[in-house]
Amino acid sequence: MPAATLTAEKPTKQAAPTGSPDLVAIKARQQTAWSSGDYAVVGTTLQIVGEELCEALDLRAGKKVLDVAAGNGMVSLAAARRWCDVTSTDYVGSLLERGRARAMAEGLPIEFKVADAEALPFADESFDTVVSTFGVMFTPNQEQAAAELLRVCKSGGQIGLANWTPDGFIGQLFKTLGKYLPPPPAAKSPMLWGMRTRLNELFGPGATWIKTEPREFKFRYRSAQHFIEVFRTYYGPLLKAFSALDVPQQTRLERDLYDLIGRMNKAEDTTMVVPSEYLEIVIVKR
Repeated sequence: MPAATLTAEKPTKQAAPTGSPDLVAIKARQQTAWSSGDYAVVGTTLQIVGEELCEALDLRAGKKVLDVAAGNGMVSLAAARRWCDVTSTDYVGSLLERGRARAMAEGLPIEFKVADAEALPFADESFDTVVSTFGVMFTPNQEQAAAELLRVCKSGGQIGLANWTPDGFIGQLFKTLGKYLPPPPAAKSPMLWGMRTRLNELFGPGATWIKTEPREFKFRYRSAQHFIEVFRTYYGPLLKAFSALDVPQQTRLERDLYDLIGRMNKAEDTTMVVPSEYLEIVIVKR
């Protein structure tokens, strides 16, 4: 098998409805946002999260692993380095291409498929382990996405997630964006995936147990200015936010971001070291 392949497939069964027209419209806007910029520039800095999630799952060689909303392959690469049989999926093909390039550089046999997290093109109970880091949490139809993760996971298998929390740095960053661009009424906050109560609602009926552990990822940049430049250039949601605002609003948003970083920055020099809380989750399917 080649080091990495990229394909697009139709679902193996009729996909369940992805929600109301409002949710469909939200998804379309989200896909446009994540397709803009170049999330891979940010995604590569988060690699340690994928490695730590694989350790929390105690991944064993030979396991069939599905990475959902994989971006440029953070967990996909980590699982493949542990000799797992990995399939990496996202609905943004350009991000999968970046993951494919990383896999080829390391000679890792990962298969890449364009797929929607709310309608995964795989049969029931196809995978030993299903993972997602800062990905599936952004789906507009949260119930449908959770149901899909459970559906494709084998009974007794594991679902591993890393989700930003509402009170952490990224949670507060999205709260700041919401002051300028309020989310549509039909939208549920992605940060709900970083709350144990919401996870119980989404996965409890289909799980034998759910383990959650608060973790921190440290955003390390040359300065606050450097962080804002990188994120407004490459991170789709922030890029789209700035492009949708007029100049005075852009100036106020930038000031608010500097204030947020200033409150959370732990560096004692001119650099930026901002811890961002996320929830590490291991679910065992019933």
